[in-house]
Amino acid sequence: MRLLLDTHILLWAALEPARLRPHLRDMLENADNTLLTSAASAFEIATKHRLGKLPGAAQLLKQYAFVLGELGVCELPITAAHALKAGSWAITHRDPFDRLLAAQASVERVPLISVDAVMPEFGIEVLA
Repeated sequence: MRLLLDTHILLWAALEPARLRPHLRDMLENADNTLLTSAASAFEIATKHRLGKLPGAAQLLKQYAFVLGELGVCELPITAAHALKAGSWAITHRDPFDRLLAAQASVERVPLISVDAVMPEFGIEVLA
C-alpha cells in the first residue's frame, strides 16, 4: 500500500521513533508498504528550523536524502494538480502545509499517516 507521511510522522520516524504509536511503526516498517513524503514536508521542516521552531532538525536537513533512503521513504513532488486542489478547497483551514499534504493524499488517492486531528476535515483517508 502507498502511504503519505505527515510532516510530524516523518520527523518522529527520523528523530524520535519512540513517539510513533506501535501500529504506526509497524506500518512504516512493513516492506509491502511504499512510504511517501511530500516536498511540502521538506519545505515545512526547513522553514520551521529557520524560524527556530525545530532546532533539532539541523542534521536531518543536512542529510535529508540520506535519511529518507535509510527510512525507505520516497519523495513525492508537488504538481500543479496538487497545488490547484490545495488552493481551491473550500475549507477554512489556513495552514498551507496541511492543505498541500491533504491535496496530495486526495489527488494521489493515498492514505495520510497523521495524528493531526484536523486532517480528516479534508475528507481524505487518515491513518492515525
